[in-house]
Amino acid sequence: MSDSPFGDISIEEFLRDYWQKKPLLVRNAFPDFEAPVGADELAGLSLEEDVESRLVVQSPDGSDWQIQHGPFDEDTFSNLPDSHWTLLVQAVDHWVPEASEIVEQFRFIPNWRYDDLMVSFASQGGGVGPHYDNYDVFLIQTQGKRRWEVGGFFDQNSPRRPDTPVMIMTEWEPEYNWVLEPGDMLYIPPQVGHNGIGESDDCMTYSVGFRAPSHAEIMRSFTDFIGEKLTSESRYTDPDLTLQDNPGEIRPEALQKVREIFTSYLEDDARLGEWLGKFVTDPKYPELDQRPEQPATVDEIREALKEGDLCFIRNEGSRFSYSAGEGDEIQLYADGSCFKVSGSCGTLATSLCQSPLIVINQGDWSEQQLQLLADLYNQGSLYTE
Repeated sequence: MSDSPFGDISIEEFLRDYWQKKPLLVRNAFPDFEAPVGADELAGLSLEEDVESRLVVQSPDGSDWQIQHGPFDEDTFSNLPDSHWTLLVQAVDHWVPEASEIVEQFRFIPNWRYDDLMVSFASQGGGVGPHYDNYDVFLIQTQGKRRWEVGGFFDQNSPRRPDTPVMIMTEWEPEYNWVLEPGDMLYIPPQVGHNGIGESDDCMTYSVGFRAPSHAEIMRSFTDFIGEKLTSESRYTDPDLTLQDNPGEIRPEALQKVREIFTSYLEDDARLGEWLGKFVTDPKYPELDQRPEQPATVDEIREALKEGDLCFIRNEGSRFSYSAGEGDEIQLYADGSCFKVSGSCGTLATSLCQSPLIVINQGDWSEQQLQLLADLYNQGSLYTE
């Protein structure tokens, strides 16, 4: 695969001219790409209890929509109509390691912005209707054909059908109408209307999605984080209180004191950085326990190295990011945990964020480096082969 998935457009040009600004169609962005998940494998995933999946069925005239949530069973698929249905499976890269290869092509976007790889399979006429998302998505056609109607910016106040279980917009006139074939890719910014319709009986699309936390999520998470660290003695104070004409007035001085309470926490870069790192690397599915049955110790890793090289691989569902501290200190964030390291261990931490795997040999690995690998392994963020 080429360095840029945008053909003649460089990654820098894409970020400058298209990212969160306007749609972009790239023909043959991924030539000869062999999808690691086919229709049968996708249906098989939707039968699993831990896998998030949906099935959208519409009437041919578009008057009726039905949505079902997995896990499904084999009878579900044997009873489907001949056309106008779509199966959607979230986080396929969590369950199929080979699927993460396509995700690695988009690492020019920060790790913490990435959400997951959704795969959809649609029959002729299948789709989820005209809608918009609040996040960026790259739509890669891997099999069959899909027609995309694209255009216009929408929000929660935009008219939509009240009688359907999926958010379907009305009063929409698309600006573009494209048919994507295998290898083609379409980028859709947040709030841009789009409608994908299967143009064949074997239509499969990979959707690489990027999350954007809402302001409400950010505010709630940050205040919860700060609140957990405060004591009952951390309170509003006003030793400079003076007599006022009406006791019912909330004076500007009081507003300023409250404002200073907020800013005192926002201006603490270390605390703000720790919260952000933990917040954005929280697992997508925290209820899934990825920890190994048998924890590893530093001594056990050293013993294993005597037998040969060890390959540590990021768990497909794990999120890794880091921030720089004072001097050579690095704060590594992995699945909502923070590890403060420095020196050669800091180099190891940044390498783990950049590459999905790291090979260690019988070289001179410090106690701190091996301890970091053991800690990440024991919490399920890394595994070995």
